[in-house]
Amino acid sequence: MLKKFILSIVMLSSVLFATVQHVQVTPETLKDIKVIDIRTPGEWVQTGIVKGAYTIMFFDEKGQYDVDAFLKQLNRVVKKDEKFALICRTGSRTTMISEFLANKLGYNVVNLKGGMMHLMAQGYKPTVYKK
Repeated sequence: MLKKFILSIVMLSSVLFATVQHVQVTPETLKDIKVIDIRTPGEWVQTGIVKGAYTIMFFDEKGQYDVDAFLKQLNRVVKKDEKFALICRTGSRTTMISEFLANKLGYNVVNLKGGMMHLMAQGYKPTVYKK
């Protein structure tokens, strides 16, 4: 009984300290933060990626996803208590995924609202995606 109580407290505290911030993406918001690009490989090729971004697809071209596979790759790049940012094409996918990661799993996430389209509209020149 005591073990269950302690485990519950530990799990609750990890979620309580998690945050999600929704920030309009600008070149300045990309400074000093790890960026995870959750788009598809086709999208990475089409527009390029944020310089230094980690490419970890969440939804495939058919809208399918594998949360365990995504988390396995994500956890190789960020620590659970480390603040990092998610970017997609327009910000729709990252809104949903950042809420899930913060509220259900305890990550500290910045959702880059507007995504790559907004960033490029501001004159940002992405890096060519290399496999």
